[in-house]
Amino acid sequence: MKICRLILENVGPVLAAVADDEQVRPLRQPSTNGQSEGGYIVSWEQLLSGAGSRPLIEYVTELNGQSDSLGSMAELAGQGRLLSPLDRQEVWAAGVTYWRSRQARMEESDAASRLYDLVYEAERPELFFKATPHRVVGTGGEIAIRQDSQWNVPEPELAVLLDKQLNFIGFTVCNDVSSRDIEGANPLYLPQAKLYDACCAVGPAIWLLDRLPEKPELRMECTIQRDGLEVFHGGANTAQLKRTLPELIGYLGRSNSFPDGVLLSTGTSIVPPDNFTLQAGDLVEIEIEHIGLLSNRVKVL
Repeated sequence: MKICRLILENVGPVLAAVADDEQVRPLRQPSTNGQSEGGYIVSWEQLLSGAGSRPLIEYVTELNGQSDSLGSMAELAGQGRLLSPLDRQEVWAAGVTYWRSRQARMEESDAASRLYDLVYEAERPELFFKATPHRVVGTGGEIAIRQDSQWNVPEPELAVLLDKQLNFIGFTVCNDVSSRDIEGANPLYLPQAKLYDACCAVGPAIWLLDRLPEKPELRMECTIQRDGLEVFHGGANTAQLKRTLPELIGYLGRSNSFPDGVLLSTGTSIVPPDNFTLQAGDLVEIEIEHIGLLSNRVKVL
């Protein structure tokens, strides 16, 4: 079972269930005392509160049967109705969690390349603030590259959605867009390389699971098209992740709180070659098995 977020005509943003048939059904509050169902569920807080102590998958499966299908995920994405599955959650990210990411970070930085080698082996992971909700786009939205950067790349990543107690909810796809020349000039420029308007894409949905695997084994693919032609393709498996997910989540929660929950993106192992940079109009597509396809055009901002 998956959860997406979409625009419902005359209502606005709502949460919807996506069953194995890929049909999207808006979630409504359950009926009480035999009365008709309640209003639409519009936030994760509302959904989690309704589930209470029940497993979320069980609760969503029950609600899924209360609404008619609006169509398939692919159809709604084509209509531009899918949003980022986040509403008020911050996005944080982990870096240097794959060997390929370590290599890339060292190659881009002449100033302090040894730093990335050290953090790859260190007990404490690299964690950084990536985006506020208004800086995140969903599938079909436009991701941005900075006008003051000359070397920009997508970073396809598996992301973990957590509630306010940092309990695991599910997985989604994240594109942690990065300005490699800005970060490479000096590690202190990392916030400018990572955090700006439309710097992050998340979606198309949250894949609900009843438990958090330490090291999930999921195939990930990234394709970039320019003027209708493929200019990059790469693949990886999340089993190559050096650190466990409980380890990353544990460090994220140290001396930190997330009243609306949080999305933690876990790092990338798919890195385009050093002579590649994104351009306006490029189409970036990232797919992780069981979760779906995150598709975004590129703009300069």
